[in-house]
Amino acid sequence: MKTLVVTALVAALLPVSTASATVSDELSETARLSDRRALVAGDRAFTMGDESGLYPATGWHIRGEMGGFWAPPVKLLDGVWFAADGSWLGKDIPAIRYSRGHGYQRFSYGGGGISAERVEFVPSGSRATVIGLTLRADRRRDVRLAMDAHSELMPAYPWGWTTPNAGTNAPDSGSFGDGALVFQDPVGAAAVGASVRPVDQALGPHYRGPQDPAVICPADGPAPPRCDDSAFGKGTGGRLTYSLQLTAGRPSTVWFAVTGGDNSAEARSLLDKVLRDPAGSLRETVAARRAAASSTVVDLPGDRLLQQSIEWSKHNLLDSVQEARDARIRDVNEGKDYPAPVGTVPKMRWLAAGFPDYPWLFGTDGEYTAYPAVAAGQFDIVRDHLRALRNVSDMLNNRSGKVVHEVVSTGDVYFGSNKSAGNTDETAKFPSTVALVWRWTGDSRFRDEMYDFTVRNMRYITETLDKDGDGWPEGLGNVERQGMGEEKLDSAVYLIRGLRDLADLAASKHDQAVASWAASKASSLLSRFEAQWWVPQGVGYAESIDDPADPSNDNKPVFQRHWTGITPMEAGPIASAARGHQALVQRSRDCYNGEFGTYHTGTGPTSAPAGNPGPSCDPLVSTVASERATYSLNTAVMAVALGNFGLSARRYTTGNARIQLDPAVWETPGAMPEVAPSPDFKANIDRPFYDRSMTLQAWGTYGTLWPVVNQQLGVSPDLGNGRLAVIPQLPPDQNSISGRDIRVGAGCVDVSVSRSGNVFRTSVQSRSVSAALTVGLVVPSPVSSVLLDGKPVKYSLVQTTRGTEVHVAIAATSARVEVRTR
Repeated sequence: MKTLVVTALVAALLPVSTASATVSDELSETARLSDRRALVAGDRAFTMGDESGLYPATGWHIRGEMGGFWAPPVKLLDGVWFAADGSWLGKDIPAIRYSRGHGYQRFSYGGGGISAERVEFVPSGSRATVIGLTLRADRRRDVRLAMDAHSELMPAYPWGWTTPNAGTNAPDSGSFGDGALVFQDPVGAAAVGASVRPVDQALGPHYRGPQDPAVICPADGPAPPRCDDSAFGKGTGGRLTYSLQLTAGRPSTVWFAVTGGDNSAEARSLLDKVLRDPAGSLRETVAARRAAASSTVVDLPGDRLLQQSIEWSKHNLLDSVQEARDARIRDVNEGKDYPAPVGTVPKMRWLAAGFPDYPWLFGTDGEYTAYPAVAAGQFDIVRDHLRALRNVSDMLNNRSGKVVHEVVSTGDVYFGSNKSAGNTDETAKFPSTVALVWRWTGDSRFRDEMYDFTVRNMRYITETLDKDGDGWPEGLGNVERQGMGEEKLDSAVYLIRGLRDLADLAASKHDQAVASWAASKASSLLSRFEAQWWVPQGVGYAESIDDPADPSNDNKPVFQRHWTGITPMEAGPIASAARGHQALVQRSRDCYNGEFGTYHTGTGPTSAPAGNPGPSCDPLVSTVASERATYSLNTAVMAVALGNFGLSARRYTTGNARIQLDPAVWETPGAMPEVAPSPDFKANIDRPFYDRSMTLQAWGTYGTLWPVVNQQLGVSPDLGNGRLAVIPQLPPDQNSISGRDIRVGAGCVDVSVSRSGNVFRTSVQSRSVSAALTVGLVVPSPVSSVLLDGKPVKYSLVQTTRGTEVHVAIAATSARVEVRTR
């Protein structure tokens, strides 16, 4: 194959980034590149190294092995490295810029008369990572280009501390044939090659470029701050050398690929396939990403940072789409067992929780992430995620209705079988997530497909997880901390919402028995909710009740200031208008928040030995220490809760946007991480690569996309019942916002909202949406007149926790509603 010259292609696909707050196709970083993680992901492969193009030992599930090149459920390589005339990119020829775009990443190098540009992407549906290496010289040169590759074929499970552990990883073998390196062991094979034929090759146990000799991390315990491999590593290496003729100032690109397969023939065949037209594949990948993100385009003149975050949040979700085939389902009992599989799921497709240590199928993570995904118009992946959860749960749990918690791409279920406590909240959330999809899409076939499972979800909780018969379910919620009561607030909140949503699904199917049961159960729990969970001294809701250490507790609230105290305002809401408002005002104080958002556990009086390191907002004495770590999910939940009560969420939407987009804060440009820099959490960039939180965690996008689309723009479909409401609420500090191409069912809506003095205007245009349309807005003061397309119109005022909503029934597909207030 001939060397490809792609100067025009690179110029077209890789635009120069801007550092402004406007939406751009690319974000770049130039500082501390070797301290930052770099990520490129497709649905069947992903790659992580550092932003200089090297590969430090990364991650902690299998210590130091979660980075490199992956084709789930198998890791392929520790890394690949390139040298021009013996000078290694990333070391001898330094990296000067890292850039991350939509569906690709690129590294820029310069020094010593040769500069280089390295582009990486993952073709859709392919277990391959493709690398385009473009070299430029200051004069005519004959260059020896070397590529080192070091294999590490190992499955995603078992992990470092499980039984068995990752020490069962078998040694790899390497070979050379037809211009490519091929590595294999019992779990699969990897192939590495280029679009030009090598002039020399070598095999051996090392070949890690400038990372030879390798610093090896021990399996656990103290370790050097930066390692090159782990004690679990049993890979091998190889080198391919190429002869290139460079002309002064003229770029020349060689394409490389790393491919995976169940055997060497499969990996080798895929290598040939992806190298046939890599430039075309790059064009297709970027075009597909842009097309997938073309829905939900917002214009927020008063908050350009959040506007940019919406764009990158859509791509964070697309980065998170993962797929595995022939997953062998087994209950590994939190890593203690390794029984024979109970069956095989031919295909799982899901939204990965986070990279690099949580790129798997989760219940609760996916259920939170479904909300921003539907707001972004990414309906199909939410349906696939729910199907995967249902299929694995039914297979593992013998159709009990219980939703599994954590499923590795191999099919190993770490937690969530009938035998384990599981997380009650994710079973409670499943019917609501199905209802969410049904309302946004009107897809009754999907409703019917999931309906039986949703009924069994609610029956399982109410009949199996309520041993004391008080209606509040036992089991873990999202906070898994010591000292909590047996019954968790978030599980109770999501149970009420789930029962309501099941009643709606059942009514649409004319299943009156289930509809009546679910509605009655939800109503009964809601009628007792405030009396049971409200703690006036804490000005909020207890995160749990029924302390197991106190048999005489009798459901006394256990107040510990965990973030789940926000969920009654976030989910529905369930909280009353008055108490929900009170709780949110309290939760907005500094004892619960840091620079980037909401702490896991707020500060206040405590009997815990660690004491209270921060301010106190209430007099209650907790038994646990504060945990001043700001998770992007906690901040997202707070943002949504505030929007549900008509309060400004800007502090929290800005918090999540900044950790994603602010160069002073980010680790990986454009990727929203799991945990923000916080008083009790040192920033990832300052931690060892094997001791970091996720550099991209999907559920944080709940705190950007949902507040803008559902709350500020007010898009609230109920297509399953043939209705669409658009009731915006302008943020108090902004005079106009808009969104276009917001997917609803088979069509979309455009929305614009503006304010001029005491006049508010909402314009809506729907296309190919079959639903009764209601348009209006939330008003801050009494209404004096309402016009529809310039003429007086009949309207209704609806009191909600958001405030007073003006509703106008529309008989057309477009409308301009003008409301004048006093």
